Amino acid sequence: MSQPIDVLDARIIALFLDEPRIGVLEASRRLGVARATVQSRLDRLAQRGVIDNWSPTIDPERLGYPVTAFLTLEIRQDAGHERVSRHLADIPEVIEACTITGAGDLWCRVVARSNADLQRVIDSVVDFPSVERTSTVIALATQLRRRVAPLVDAAHH
Repeated sequence: MSQPIDVLDARIIALFLDEPRIGVLEASRRLGVARATVQSRLDRLAQRGVIDNWSPTIDPERLGYPVTAFLTLEIRQDAGHERVSRHLADIPEVIEACTITGAGDLWCRVVARSNADLQRVIDSVVDFPSVERTSTVIALATQLRRRVAPLVDAAHH
């Protein structure tokens, strides 16, 4: 179980979520704390895995992948999820995969250049002996993008 964050951690994270390029010195000025305090808090948060990377957020649609779909895979149980996950990792359009409970075994978020291209992506996913079947739903619109800021706010209360 992870340790909770305190109010200062939450303020630091919120500031960097809003302005990822702000820099430690400017963050310390805005937060009214020493630069070393901000840096040590960021280092500790990264070491604990609360902050897992500093990479930019990429919008697949702006890269030419406007179609998003969700695939539910049923896999052969003797194959194991790791082997299928390695196969999925070789397909660039598979941008997320999770083991799930319920009707399927794995859930994948995939992107494609068009609906016709989505068929190619699905064909790549199922072109593995351990994948028995898949069902697909296409996202029509994104109503709420992936977000974590509300979790940060709730975590320190």
